[in-house]
This record gives sequence, structure tokens and C-alpha cells, in this order.
Amino acid sequence: MTTHDNPTDRISRFIRESEWKDVPAAVQHETKRSLLNFIGAALGGAHDDAIERATSVLSVLSGSPQARLIGRRERLDMLSASFVNAASGNVLDFDDTHHPSVIHPTSPVAPPVLALCESHRISGAAALHAIALGIELACRLGNAVTPRHYIHGWHITSTCGVVGAAAASAKLLGLNHEQTVWALGLAANQACGLVESLGSMAKSVSVGNAARNGLFSALLAQRGFTAAPTTLEGERGFVPVLGIEPNLAALTDGLGERWEVSRNALKPYPNGVVLHPVVDACLALRAEHGIGADDIKQVRVRGNPLLRQRADRPAPRSGREAAVSAQHSVAVCFIYGAAGVEQYTDQCVNEPAGQALGQRVSVEEDTTIAVEAADVRVELVDGRHYRAQVPHALGSLARPMSDAQLESKVRALARHGAAQASTDALIDAVWQLDSSEDASCLLPLLG
Repeated sequence: MTTHDNPTDRISRFIRESEWKDVPAAVQHETKRSLLNFIGAALGGAHDDAIERATSVLSVLSGSPQARLIGRRERLDMLSASFVNAASGNVLDFDDTHHPSVIHPTSPVAPPVLALCESHRISGAAALHAIALGIELACRLGNAVTPRHYIHGWHITSTCGVVGAAAASAKLLGLNHEQTVWALGLAANQACGLVESLGSMAKSVSVGNAARNGLFSALLAQRGFTAAPTTLEGERGFVPVLGIEPNLAALTDGLGERWEVSRNALKPYPNGVVLHPVVDACLALRAEHGIGADDIKQVRVRGNPLLRQRADRPAPRSGREAAVSAQHSVAVCFIYGAAGVEQYTDQCVNEPAGQALGQRVSVEEDTTIAVEAADVRVELVDGRHYRAQVPHALGSLARPMSDAQLESKVRALARHGAAQASTDALIDAVWQLDSSEDASCLLPLLG
């Protein structure tokens, strides 16, 4: 294969030549945070109804039991385990979020890495490095097609995540330059996921497939299965076709110098990231003024246009729909003073008090408001008015969750979905993973 100086070639060379020791310490730490956050989210979602149904199907179809399922006792083949673990990490909407692409990159990228650690002797540093590289490519691909890709209706976590999963897998499998190019191209040919599916179980299918098919692509390439060498940037390739207003420079500008995991934010609430400033504002108003649901006549939420486009859902029918509903999120904040996993269950959605308050919530667009900001105004039945403006939501890049807050989040998620997990040992193992000669030391702690 002739090497050319096109984006795919440069990316392939970067994946092959990059070394963990050359990754800045801050980037290494953010990679650990992203992995720990993913594991926590997967523990919390391990027994969600969607995961139970998917596992029941795949258990019958699976090949040899090669890899663990996070938070569960079953073992499945590597491809099926990658699917289930990715879906588990994403199902509660509690996974990481890259800015500005709004990709949740670690859910599709980490599961193939964990699966390969079951069958290959891989150091902890190598596993973390592969995750960092997978996140890097998924997010750079997202930057190249942002914002029109997502706005047009493509579920960007799935469509870009599959290529990131292939990159991580290619690194761990030690693919050569030609094979890595093929792996990226094969993954791009399996990119799918629709925003219309948000709020339904189908969202988990495309995220699970992103992890599964990324690993599958690398395994195919390892056996000589070919792909077009410019599948990412070619005239009819991924970026021009799915980008609508493509930015090819975003694929390689600053590659190896600016790491996208540094722009990866962790969620404090299990709902759409556009709702986080809304939740912050409502919780602050309730705490400061003692506002209860019965006191409220009307709530007006103003935010970035993406807030209304994705979360103006006045009558969610399930916990999944509620996770992308501004009306439900406002209601639970004032009723319960919380917006945790318990507030986004089917049972909570069907509470009459929440449904009634949700009908008194309106969502308005303001192009001057950033995605991580919100302006919430509350009118009480006695005529009083209160307002809260949040310029940067908790968990945003400007107000990141601390390591201690992340650890608390992981513990809470484990209690919710996998109480048997050795959570403290697991947290310590992730923080120390790059000093381990064998990343499989992490695996028995996954529940």
C-alpha cells in the first residue's frame, strides 16, 4: 500500500506511532476519569430493562464466553460483550460528553479495550492509551461534522464512536499501517444511529453496535479484509457525506498536540447534557427560596436552541423519554430537590404531581445562550417572581466535577445497579491502572 499524506494516512500513522509516555500527564488523568466514569455508568445500567432484554438475546446467540459483562455474572463472546457493556454505559444517559461535538465517547471506545484485555496480555498503560486514542479519533471525527451532523439527525455518539472503537482496537491488536487504514474504513461503513431514537431502547442498540462493530472492523482488518483508503475524507466518504458542512482540517489539526479528551466533561445528572444548567438553576431556586411544586404557577426556561430541539418534551411516557425532557427535569427538581437515577424511572415519570408541574413549564430558544448555560424564571401563585441564571453547568468544562465527586457518583451508581461490585477497590485500580503490567487486574472488580 502506498502511503499518502491524506487525513486517514496521518491518523493511521499517529495511532501506530503514539506512545503513552508522550501523552501529557493531565491527558492521562482525564483518560482515567473517563474510564472510571464509564465503568460507574455501566454498573448503574447493568440491569436496566433494555440491558436485560439485549443480554437475553445475545446469551443464546453468543459464541464462547470470552469476556465479562460489567455488573453482571454472565460472560459472552468479545463482540457481544462489547455491545452489552457499551449499551450499559450509555443507557442511563450518565456517560461522558465531549465539547463541542456532544459525543459520549467512552461508551463505544472502552468496551472493546476491556474485551481485548481478557484474551491478550495488555498493560494498564497500553489499555489507557488505546482508550485515549479511540476518544481522540471519535471526537476529531465529530468535530469534522459538527454541528450539522447531529442537528440533521445522526446520533453522533454511535456514528463517530464506531470509528473511535476501531482505532482503539487497532492499537491494541498492533495492526500495521495498511490494516489500521482498513479498520477505520470498515468502521466508517458501519456508522449508524438516529436522534429520533433518543428516549427509546433503540438508542442503546446503535451505541452497542458502535463498540461491537469497531472491534469487528479491527479484527477483519487483521485478517486482511480491505476498505477504501480514504473512507473518512474521500468525496463520497464519511465526512463529506455525513458532515453536510464538513471541516476536514479538524481531523488532523494539532494531532498529538491537542488532545480531545481534555474537552471531555462528566455528567452530574443522568439526563441530556443540555438539561444540566436547567437542573442547576432549579435546584438553586428551590434551595434558596424554599419553592415547592404547589407554589409554582409557571416556569419559563430559556436556553440554547439545542435545548428546545432536544428536550422540549412536555409529556414523557418513560424514564428514557424523561431523561431528555426539560419539563420532567424541572418538575423533579422542585418536587424532590434532586435529579438522580431514581428521578428518571418509569415510576417517577408516572407520578401525577410531576406530570402536573411539567405542564406548567415552557421552553424558549435564545441563540445568545451557550449550550452549558440556562436562564430559568419562576412565577409563583402568590405573584412573586424568581430567576436563576447559570452560565456554566456543573460538570461543564468551566465547572468540572472533581475526582471526589466522580468517585461519589461511581459509588452511587454501583449501589443502584450492581451492589455486589467491589467499588472502592475498583476506583483505586482505575487510578493506578497505568502502573499495572496486566490490565486484566481490573476485570474481576467489574462486578
